[in-house]
Amino acid sequence: MRPLNSCAKRPPMWLIIFAVLTACGVFGGVARAEAPAVAAPAFASDRLSVEVVGQGPDVILIPGFGSSREVWRATADRLRATHRVHLVQLAGFAGEPWTHGDGAFVQPVVDELHRYIAENHLGSPAVVGHSMGALVGLMLAQQHPADVGKLMSVDSLPFFSALYGPTATAETAAPFAEQAAAGILNTPDEAFRTGQARTAEGYSRDPATRVAMIEWTIASDRRAMASAIKDVMTTDTRPGLPAMTTPVTALYAADANGGAPAAMADAMWTREYATLPGVTLIRVDDSRHFIMADQPTRFAELLDAFLAE
Repeated sequence: MRPLNSCAKRPPMWLIIFAVLTACGVFGGVARAEAPAVAAPAFASDRLSVEVVGQGPDVILIPGFGSSREVWRATADRLRATHRVHLVQLAGFAGEPWTHGDGAFVQPVVDELHRYIAENHLGSPAVVGHSMGALVGLMLAQQHPADVGKLMSVDSLPFFSALYGPTATAETAAPFAEQAAAGILNTPDEAFRTGQARTAEGYSRDPATRVAMIEWTIASDRRAMASAIKDVMTTDTRPGLPAMTTPVTALYAADANGGAPAAMADAMWTREYATLPGVTLIRVDDSRHFIMADQPTRFAELLDAFLAE
């Protein structure tokens, strides 16, 4: 792995490791006018809440680490005329309450999404996840194949710590995961905000998104963030890829001016998804981690095509 301070043009996914290891930045999303969240009928959870809008085929939208469901607001507003959209908000992020201390984060979210789909009789909805949200979607598809009709992964990998290099494992990543969690928990508030502001530009080309990612993560519970980053950095779903039958479309970003060079992104995503049968890999140029914000028209086109398949 290259020294972090030598990454003049780090790929957007380096934010998983670079940002948290230095406790100076985390994921956020597109700033939009806030809409009142409406809990889904007949479902209560201390792991997530769901706002439902529109009518039609079901689509579940899952945000990433530290994000508000508002990262998907523009997408939901566009889809609601033709789809029933389920906007997930994860507990502990962007002001959502967190009651689980330093306990597990990711697997309980997968369990609760499975329960949500079953109790609301959604069948096999389309699932769209950004970053950590896509990891959740991938785990859901592996553990409960009938829950996911198809999955769109937005700038996400099946094992995030593969960014350390092709020989990385969950075991070798564990010490770095602990270090990342400690950084999140122990950095003073002022330094934490300053650090996020300093690194936000690397994660999106869109100024509103940069502002949002700072404010949403400041509103997040740091214990939830620490628990989540440990899980994310030590969860390797690659062994389960060969047996998957769920159709997966994986979008990934490339940006020659401050993001991941195309050749680097191509090599990473091709290598890490190599064993997933039938995966569709699509590079989105001139974009950083938040593809839906940096290239909204292109993202909308790709999402529409995905939903129409």
